[in-house]
Amino acid sequence: MRDLNAERSNSVLDHRHRVSISAIYDLPWNKHSSSWLARNLLGNYEIVPVYTWESGQWGTVQSGIDSNLNTDGAADRSIVNPAGVKGTGSNVTALTNTAGFVVAYQATNPNAEFIKAGSGALPTGGRNTLATPPINNWDITAVKHIAITERVRIEVMAGLLNALNHPQYTTGSVNQANSISVTGQGQRNFFIPTAPNFNNARLSFPSNARQMQLGLKLTF
Repeated sequence: MRDLNAERSNSVLDHRHRVSISAIYDLPWNKHSSSWLARNLLGNYEIVPVYTWESGQWGTVQSGIDSNLNTDGAADRSIVNPAGVKGTGSNVTALTNTAGFVVAYQATNPNAEFIKAGSGALPTGGRNTLATPPINNWDITAVKHIAITERVRIEVMAGLLNALNHPQYTTGSVNQANSISVTGQGQRNFFIPTAPNFNNARLSFPSNARQMQLGLKLTF
């Protein structure tokens, strides 16, 4: 069965809202001092804060089993209860007839939004139906300028990525274009209603803890 309406959805790349604000603050301390030592040791500092807020990434809620009995359960979706509590999931109990054949499934939690589709059941869920948490991040870089001569200059930089060490359980890096694998079973379970970490980013993704990087630049 092909349900084209279920395929019309937000793209996995749809971060609907993004705000990025940056500034460069040139500290005035001793910047124009006539003393070389005061100017280059006590002055010539820059502070560069960068704030980023970005809405989360979309993913498809799956049943985690071969619901459609095609020997591949990788992409079998869940059943969606429009009246369910948003973001909640439920397992099912098989109901059998007197001959022992499964004739129906009963949701363990009938108030859940996403319900596992048992073997042979017809999922109703669409594509990309659950969003991961947003990015809410501060990066701060401090730069020290030292003018050795009129031409030769040194810059010493110290950068704090996620400077406030705010736990951010997202599908990737909050501030760099690094390649981060989110293909493991733990991450996939975020989208499976019967998994202990369903819709629980804290149990599914790394926290993007604070990192510090140092840099040295020589210009002449």
